[in-house]
Amino acid sequence: VFLLFFTTHEELQTLDVDDAFFSTPEDIAARALKPQGGVNFIRTFKKQVEDQAINLPPNLDELVQNATYVQSPDNLVWQYFYNLKGSAEYPFPGGIFQWARYRRNGTGLNETEKIFSESLNKHENTLTLATLRIFSNRLGQPHFHFNANEMGYVISGCGQVGVILSSGVTANFNIGIGDVIFFPVGTQHYIQSVCEEDLFLILAYSTGNQLETLRMNDYFHGTADHILAQLFFKEQAEFKKFPKAAK
Repeated sequence: VFLLFFTTHEELQTLDVDDAFFSTPEDIAARALKPQGGVNFIRTFKKQVEDQAINLPPNLDELVQNATYVQSPDNLVWQYFYNLKGSAEYPFPGGIFQWARYRRNGTGLNETEKIFSESLNKHENTLTLATLRIFSNRLGQPHFHFNANEMGYVISGCGQVGVILSSGVTANFNIGIGDVIFFPVGTQHYIQSVCEEDLFLILAYSTGNQLETLRMNDYFHGTADHILAQLFFKEQAEFKKFPKAAK
């Protein structure tokens, strides 16, 4: 079972091998592929009623006798493959992140991770992937991303999401296993676990650059106390009561 993300907001357009084959005139296919029997052999192929990209033939064991793949050299493999489950964990108060992403200067990445990271950054339309685990009844604090849309899929657990709109309105909704969530770039949002089981999601971000994120505690503490005092009509000293998060 695979969970797939595609970098398009249009209707996904896909051309399978069999569709391309049957869309090619018989004589052209015969001249291109040069099979034994020529065009007569090409004519023995019959287009199936069902899409073979989705529906495997019921007699697959009879058709395929040997399916093997030769492992590519490592320096090629790591451009396309990343062991996310085995990668470094990045804890935060309330949970854990794991990333398959681009990092500027390869900061904190091992050699194979650097190859994957650089490969992501070479492509204009690509994805950063992550897993997010929020511990039982804990919170992923309000934040937004400057340079990416975010989409997520719930693997396990249950939670509540809040989307804070520019109008000051907050939309809240519950999420559970199999649900998909989407946050457009610049949309402040938060996620919290609301049941005994940890909430676990796979997240995709529409950027091949280093993800730029601003969290509520960062921009709150980044605002001078005297500015906060004017905004909230509270004494400047009151804002010393908000503890700064440890780096």
